[in-house]
Amino acid sequence: MATESSPPDATHRLDVLGFYCPVPVAKTRQTLLELSDGDVLEVLADDPETLHDMPLLLNRSRHHLLNITQKSGEISFKIEVVK
Repeated sequence: MATESSPPDATHRLDVLGFYCPVPVAKTRQTLLELSDGDVLEVLADDPETLHDMPLLLNRSRHHLLNITQKSGEISFKIEVVK
């Protein structure tokens, strides 16, 4: 029986709660540049626009969006860094 695998644990966390466009995406872009291949960044945001903007940012890069979760108005993006 196959089991569903969960995304790897985050190695780094970026908290952009309370910030609105374009800050969450700009800070995510900068942080991804500073991380190493294979790192996993968890971005915590509460701006609903990030649900649209974050995938657009990552589609223009080699990084992998592992998952998106939403709970109590907070959005968590897990991103695997690919250099």
